[in-house]
Amino acid sequence: MGLIHIEMFATLDLVGQSPGGPEEDPVGFSFGGWQAPLLDEVAGAQVGAAYEGTDALLLGRRTYDIFAAYWPHQEGGQDDDIATLFNRVPKYVASRGRPDLSWAGSTRLGPDLAGAVREIRDRHEQVKVVGSLNFVQTLLRERLFDRLDLWLHPIVLGTGKKVFDGGAVPTNLTLLEPPAASPKGTVHLRYGLADGTPGTGDMTAPDRGAGRDITN
Repeated sequence: MGLIHIEMFATLDLVGQSPGGPEEDPVGFSFGGWQAPLLDEVAGAQVGAAYEGTDALLLGRRTYDIFAAYWPHQEGGQDDDIATLFNRVPKYVASRGRPDLSWAGSTRLGPDLAGAVREIRDRHEQVKVVGSLNFVQTLLRERLFDRLDLWLHPIVLGTGKKVFDGGAVPTNLTLLEPPAASPKGTVHLRYGLADGTPGTGDMTAPDRGAGRDITN
């Protein structure tokens, strides 16, 4: 069985809407392209490394349309490595409509999204979910992911669709490697899905040190 990786860019208040440009999801959102001023070589290398070994893409309709209009024309340019990878691997598209699937290797998922994602996980080793914020809510709700790569950027927008925007259910995650910060303050966090659901505790318990005099 393979792994489903969610790759997500977010602000400190966890807004994940339209990081790449104003045209991604412009309705009611005026901060499209908020990620661009915060990019640096370290963050770029982290993103590039995250795609190593990818053998399939799993995308929502809007993200697919943006990618299909861009990546087929980028081979030989400054993003040749990612362009070559994206153009080569199979692309699976979650859509209720009838999208134009002219990008080579593209397949529309059927109405049973959960079942289709499980089949894709069995068919591939490293499946990447890029952007696709609305579709990600389904994956979070069904716990249909194995890894979550979250790039937190040092800005607060106060508006916009959030990473956990209606799809989250009680879920345990484990940090797979130490956080890595870029020069401009973006922090890369890599989590893995863990068993069980969050527990509770009592912060006033004696072993928590509550009520103790910590000045002496």
